[in-house]
Amino acid sequence: MHCRCHLPDEAATLAFGARLARELVPGMTFYLEGDLGAGKTTLVRGLLRALGYTGRVKSPTYTLAESYSLPAFELYHFDLYRLHDPREWLDAGFRDVSGQAVSLIEWPEKAAGWLPAPDVIIRLLIDDDSRDVECLARSSRGTRYLETCCTSC
Repeated sequence: MHCRCHLPDEAATLAFGARLARELVPGMTFYLEGDLGAGKTTLVRGLLRALGYTGRVKSPTYTLAESYSLPAFELYHFDLYRLHDPREWLDAGFRDVSGQAVSLIEWPEKAAGWLPAPDVIIRLLIDDDSRDVECLARSSRGTRYLETCCTSC
């Protein structure tokens, strides 16, 4: 299962993140792919706002991870851009994140072989001033998720 949508502006990226938030369940893992500036953190911001988070949402580029305590689950936003060796994922203790958390992982290739398998891969592609997003299911849970949240683009 996959879906593809055009996101003409930042508001559309935030709205798409909000749509993704509706069907999240604890334990899901998402890989977020896209060049620098593609809108990965903007997408996460829209998702968190839809889940009721009102605080600041910032890119975890320098901290490697930001965690958010939400009513239904913990959500972790990882940015692995600065990792030099995949084992740094282990050294940082990230593999100890609860299996009941939702994990959103930017630059997953930087920790290849050490990460949990994704349920969904979300690719953001820059198209001049707009974005295209492609979502690909990589598990049965991911397929069910996309069937409900990505029905219309």
